[in-house]
Amino acid sequence: MSGVEIAFLSIGVMLLLIYSGMHVAIALILLSFGGVWLLRGNFDIASNMLVLAFKDAIADYIFGVVPLFVLMGLLVAVAGIGRDTFEVAAQVFRRVVGGLGIATVAANAVFAAITGISIASAAVFTKVAVPEMMRHGYTPRFSVGVVAGSSVLGMLLPPSLLFILYGVLTEQSVGSLFIAGIIPGTLLALIYCVGILAMGRFWPSFVGGRQIATSEPVREMGAAEMAGKLAPIVVLVALVLGGIYGGFFTPTEAGAAGALGALLISLVKRRLSLTSFWQVLVQTGHTTSSICFLIVGASLYSRMLAMSGMPGWLGSWVVESGLGVTGIIVALLLVVILLGTILDSASIMLLTLPIAIPILMGMQVDLIWLGVLMVIAVEIGLLTPPFGIAVFVVKATMGPDSKVTLNEIFAGAAPFAGMMMLVLVLVFLFPWLATALI
Repeated sequence: MSGVEIAFLSIGVMLLLIYSGMHVAIALILLSFGGVWLLRGNFDIASNMLVLAFKDAIADYIFGVVPLFVLMGLLVAVAGIGRDTFEVAAQVFRRVVGGLGIATVAANAVFAAITGISIASAAVFTKVAVPEMMRHGYTPRFSVGVVAGSSVLGMLLPPSLLFILYGVLTEQSVGSLFIAGIIPGTLLALIYCVGILAMGRFWPSFVGGRQIATSEPVREMGAAEMAGKLAPIVVLVALVLGGIYGGFFTPTEAGAAGALGALLISLVKRRLSLTSFWQVLVQTGHTTSSICFLIVGASLYSRMLAMSGMPGWLGSWVVESGLGVTGIIVALLLVVILLGTILDSASIMLLTLPIAIPILMGMQVDLIWLGVLMVIAVEIGLLTPPFGIAVFVVKATMGPDSKVTLNEIFAGAAPFAGMMMLVLVLVFLFPWLATALI
């Protein structure tokens, strides 16, 4: 077989293995090893490449940003900052129809600016916002749907683990990617809010609620109390994002400063015990090791594809097919959205980017703009069946006694997935939405 045939065979076998339940990273490593063995006909070469990949793939300084931002996000969750943010937002929007839904979006947007982890946002606001919305008469479907839908803001608003992963895989500036996500992330949050208002006005049976416009909260919150609850958030945002954009920190250093800041806030608020701190450290280790294992697998697979000559062959085929840059990007985004129905976000990027980036680089595509499009497309998959990891996190967080089914959560999240598609189209048609601040 030729190198290109081996590469295509590996893609087919990989999809088969993933569908059968094998972990993505293991499938990538196995197929990379087998592909190099077939390409070179030498077991030792394949073995040496495996050793080098495990040694070098994640040795770069930039990878230190992954555990640091994960640690910061988990410490922020333990400190109760998500709950404080929601309480303040609920107070501000208490007289608006659908106000608690808007409060959830607003709180999630702020929470995203200091965590960058969609799963953390989904878990925190399932505990904080869903019971409160249901107590006010919102339908269970809407209550869980708005939490699942707004949790994806964690991967679009900086800092974002997906932007970090994309930057590492494509050798683009992580700081520039963070900046590029600001306008699209803010736009998505605003469209969510407008969508909730529209649903409350034209689709009240979906939203429910005991006319939040006239129902008063149990306790009024003064301006001083609201400022006190928001102060830790302001400090962390200024520390992390201000440090990056002001040129004082690299993203890795900002992650370290943010993790330290989150730790100090947790201690000052007296919400961090030795037990919870140990759990945070263990979860940080689990999340980081999982991401790094995927990156190693992707690095191996990229090397195998480069040896096969597939990127060059695909580039020539694309040029001859006449698809053009627009056609290729649209096809890539469609593939990413479809893969989102069965795979998690990181795995999708690790599978598609090694194939697509060499072609798009040769066509002079702006990889920062493409990164924003990729993250939006990948995040749509967090809300779509059958995988929809954000939906599964919401379901798991609600506990086994909850009467809300997975189908109801998917149905509640569907309008928000549609709004994400709208933002994807807008950023595609108007690239300046992603590049204006760079």
